Amino acid sequence: MAFNHLPAAMHDALGALSVTPVTHSVPMAKNHRPSRPAGDTGSRPSPGMVLDRLSSGESRAARITHTEHLPARAGRHAVWPHRIRPEVISAIQAAGIEHPWAHQAEAAEHALDGESVVIATGTASGKSLAYLAPVLSTLLDGSEAANGRGTTALYLAPTKALAADQRRAVRELAAPLGNRIRPAVYDGDTPVEEREWVRQYANYVLTNPDMLHRGILPSHPRWSSFLRSLRYVVIDECHTYRGVFGSHVAQVLRRLRRVCARYGADPVFLLASATSAEPALAARRLTGLPVSEVSDDASPRGELVFALWEPPLTELHGEQGAPVRRTATAETADLLTDLTVQGVRSVAFVRSRRGAELIAVIAQERLAQVDRSLARRVAAYRGGYLPEERRALERALHSGELLGLAATTALELGVDVSGLDAVLIAGYPGTRASLWQQAGRAGRSGEGALAILVARDDPLDTFLVHHPEALFQQPVESTVLDPDNPYVLAPHLCAAAAELPLTDADLALFGPAVTELLLPQLEAAGLLRKRSTGWYWTRRERAADLTDIRGGGGSPVQIVEAATGRLLGTVDEAASHTAVHDGAVHLHQGRTYLVKTLDLKDSVALVEEAAPPYSTTARDTTSISVLETDTEIPWGAGRLCYGSVEVTNQVVSFLRRRLITGEVLGETKLDLPPRTLRTRAVWWTVTEDQLDAARINPEILGGALHAAEHASIGMLPLFATCDRWDIGGVSVPLHPDTLLPTVFVYDGHPGGAGFAERAFHTARAWLTATREAIASCECEAGCPSCIQSPKCGNGNDPLHKRGAVRLLTELLREAPAEPEEAPPAP
Repeated sequence: MAFNHLPAAMHDALGALSVTPVTHSVPMAKNHRPSRPAGDTGSRPSPGMVLDRLSSGESRAARITHTEHLPARAGRHAVWPHRIRPEVISAIQAAGIEHPWAHQAEAAEHALDGESVVIATGTASGKSLAYLAPVLSTLLDGSEAANGRGTTALYLAPTKALAADQRRAVRELAAPLGNRIRPAVYDGDTPVEEREWVRQYANYVLTNPDMLHRGILPSHPRWSSFLRSLRYVVIDECHTYRGVFGSHVAQVLRRLRRVCARYGADPVFLLASATSAEPALAARRLTGLPVSEVSDDASPRGELVFALWEPPLTELHGEQGAPVRRTATAETADLLTDLTVQGVRSVAFVRSRRGAELIAVIAQERLAQVDRSLARRVAAYRGGYLPEERRALERALHSGELLGLAATTALELGVDVSGLDAVLIAGYPGTRASLWQQAGRAGRSGEGALAILVARDDPLDTFLVHHPEALFQQPVESTVLDPDNPYVLAPHLCAAAAELPLTDADLALFGPAVTELLLPQLEAAGLLRKRSTGWYWTRRERAADLTDIRGGGGSPVQIVEAATGRLLGTVDEAASHTAVHDGAVHLHQGRTYLVKTLDLKDSVALVEEAAPPYSTTARDTTSISVLETDTEIPWGAGRLCYGSVEVTNQVVSFLRRRLITGEVLGETKLDLPPRTLRTRAVWWTVTEDQLDAARINPEILGGALHAAEHASIGMLPLFATCDRWDIGGVSVPLHPDTLLPTVFVYDGHPGGAGFAERAFHTARAWLTATREAIASCECEAGCPSCIQSPKCGNGNDPLHKRGAVRLLTELLREAPAEPEEAPPAP
């Protein structure tokens, strides 16, 4: 029997690919204190005072496991490079910024020298202004040229919200410069009648990698005048381009460089990132170019009070009788309610779309009992909303009309909201970089701020709230991506050939695997044809439609209200089996719907409004087979391996859980087709001798392996830029390919995402932390805080906590040094 643990790409759509991923949109909000937002009056309470109010009472105070005080920091000024035009400096000063911070001036100098540069400084450190100053100055130079359109610049953001907000920021900053700066957003929400104007006249185009991939590059002849004059490409929030999404974006950028070269342009890349490990190395992998690094943050910072908050145990019992903590959703809804009553402007970041909706609904209901007018000042914000709904919420939050917002990471990188007092983080967001991004949304005007991480009933969250040094004394993670993933690279080669025939001179741009492996396969499949002048796309279909760079795959499933035919939103096809199966509960803007039918053929889920007293969670089964072992090392008598695997998964049922408490009410069978996934995995085996030494008998072996698998998946985000929904696992007492007890952890994306490889190279530290997380949990036989998983396809059965600790202890007793990590490809 195999015990499995599924990733988001095959398991739970809610929040799976919201990548993403803060920022600093309004330049004038960076170097001086802005005016207070509309509806925000009076002096602000200190963050410590706000936390004291939230934790008043013995039961509340006990929930705070640690409080970190980050002191205020003074800033260091510099002067702008002399090549920045005086009109631009005057416009910046008119916005209230007399002098730049030192890192802003340094980054601008690199840009003006024609050097690609990554600015990797903290949240609200003025990264936007660091690239806008040289870009605006160069655009002004170009506006005076005699070649018609003049110089152009392209801005790429991971979210539409961020691009829209940046346009507003550029317009405000460049207002004194007249119509020589013409910013325009070009994305899926841009009306058709505006698109031609953008192509012909805009000199600062703001878009996203998706539109570049599907719209601009395939139509590059219509963009020829823009691309011919392209001087700068700004890549904002570049640390969000990780895993499969990052690998796709890396190939889109190589295609952009290739098309620009066709028109005689060689743009400079200006990248902005949250503080991250080795930002220049990550930027080089993303762009394929040498990149300079500016990472010494010279901006001031207000005091930040950061609390770790663990919800209390309840009297309820979950699967296998395990004790259950109060959910992070319920706890965060209470805190958001309390903050709103106090008039504290707050955002609660939530991992899933459903969670964001639930928190907003609960807070609204509780606020209505206090003051009906307050209920209207809290809302939800998530991906999947229609464009006009998102824009309205962004305006309301920016103006101060909204006091509280429950948001997915769609807002983490979205609107620049000056004046926030507090941030609630409902569950560890997967990486330290993302945690600091979210925390940095408060206090962005340099004032004090409060951040609270509310732990979920989860091994990693529990470990972190009791080991604060893992958050506050460790550097942020390195960005993991693999541009050479053949599942990523192959469709981009087809798209590149459709844009311009591929020549031998192009092949080095796309990596070493192209000539020997991929081109022959694409020729054999009839997708490309070799001629004397290069490789040509052979089909009538658009080559850019071969892949979804967000990793969803397939056409999005439309969620339609059966009674009216109204489109409520969409969900990725890969996530539809778990998110909108027959009988699933779907939330949209505070309303609850039940899925009547999921039609996979037509990609439609028909729903009807309802008010069930439960939520739903899909269950699945998984098997795994080894295709190829790339590398392996001995671990005592056992082995640690890394290679290619094939995973077969099928959603077989769903659970109904009571709202708030999570109590299981029942299970319903489903009839959905299986799916297969070829990906990369790390796995380890143990021998009979090791099992004997660990006192593991056959009766508890399956439970010990299963528990170790769950906990290791939960702990991997500490060592790779992933979260548990990016990865999956399988544990088998006797696997047919290894002929030994084996635990697998695999990337939840075709071809892999780099996470399993990172796990292989940090295996000793990773599994040591896993053992500690299980052993230090106070429960008797295992609970969601250590070995139970919220997405286990086997209902968390069997599990054996003590057996897992003994097994990992024996495995680690003879653990070798960490395997040497291969250097990244250029």
